[in-house]
Amino acid sequence: MTITQPDLSVFDTLESEVRSYCRSWPAVFDRAHGSRMYDEDGHEYLDFFAGAGALNYGHNNPVLKRALIDYLARDGITHGLDMSTTAKRRFLETFQRLVLRPRDLPYKVMFPGPTGTNAVESALKLARKVKSREAIVSFTNAFHGMSLGSLAVTGNAFKRAGAGIPLVHGTPMPFDNYFEGTVPDFLWFQQLLEDQGSGLNKPAAVIVETVQGEGGINVAKPEWLRALSELCKRHDMLLIVDDIQMGCGRTGAFFSFEESGIIPDIVTVSKSISGYGLPMSLCLFRPELDVWEPGEHNGTFRGNNPAFVTATAALEAFWADPQMTQQTAVRGEQVEQSLLAICDEHPSSGAHYRGRGLVWGLEFQDRGRAGQVARRAFDLGLLIETSGADSEVLKLLPALTITPEELDEGLSTLSRAIREVEE
Repeated sequence: MTITQPDLSVFDTLESEVRSYCRSWPAVFDRAHGSRMYDEDGHEYLDFFAGAGALNYGHNNPVLKRALIDYLARDGITHGLDMSTTAKRRFLETFQRLVLRPRDLPYKVMFPGPTGTNAVESALKLARKVKSREAIVSFTNAFHGMSLGSLAVTGNAFKRAGAGIPLVHGTPMPFDNYFEGTVPDFLWFQQLLEDQGSGLNKPAAVIVETVQGEGGINVAKPEWLRALSELCKRHDMLLIVDDIQMGCGRTGAFFSFEESGIIPDIVTVSKSISGYGLPMSLCLFRPELDVWEPGEHNGTFRGNNPAFVTATAALEAFWADPQMTQQTAVRGEQVEQSLLAICDEHPSSGAHYRGRGLVWGLEFQDRGRAGQVARRAFDLGLLIETSGADSEVLKLLPALTITPEELDEGLSTLSRAIREVEE
């Protein structure tokens, strides 16, 4: 694909240097539908990024778009703070009927603000309030957000450094297979908890991703998650599962922790919960943890009613039966087989893959290779990002609604990009 250099002068002149994705993909995008994006010159790109997981149902999904247009056309409430609205009521009823009740989850629902980090901040604040303790345990290579509380439980040194102040009250522990099987699970964590001379303040909670997305697609085993849940119960710590990127069906089931059989005390959800890329987040927790005073945690944009509308439409369209879970499993097997073939085709690269559902990572022995492949893939019309502490992992995050043909197309383009980078 031949791409002319777009006019980026207004972005270079006026927009902050903090911008990032636009540097990887130097195009001015104009339209998008399903798993395709188009720049202002009409060039087409296959999207293996899905808004960093905020577009599980693709761009401008017609079912969700129709619901949104109809709502806006009748002058439905747009901004509602935490007022009661018909859009919020319908979302809550639908969420309980299609998500919570079938899974026997008793959670209360909190709307903490528009983004994932708002949900994490509210979860940490609530855990500390309930337990009257300050310390939170997180895990190596974790990512939970960019505000100060979320950064304190994030592992990436570059992102942490941006805080400009000490990040306190968070203690990292080894994630699953951090020592590649040489140390028993939770040996270090349990010893610190039980040793009165360890210097570890008793934690209020532990926060964990079942699959670390920004950390490099590190997948926790179900038995590891079960052991973590039991450890939290034994030591009176709350278990928080951050399902912001891996929830809403990304790994197959609606919640990524379902396969393990655990029931977290608190769950954070965002990104694809609105279904349409509209800002929305949830903090879910056991009813006995609902110790908030009215107004004790609030935010101007926690009542984004258009997001309630598209979220409801997404639940009704995709979660009324198990078809989405089954489809994601099938698409995931398709990706895994292709990645296996790619690794076999390029043995000298030392490439290996890992993932679940429709989130996969491909890591190379040469830690700079992932970025080179992503850049070449863009030239070939494929949008794919990197993850990991050194951007050493190619991250495959296609929409759950992607067709088998589109998936094959993208995987073939990826294979070509790898081959051409190696030449």
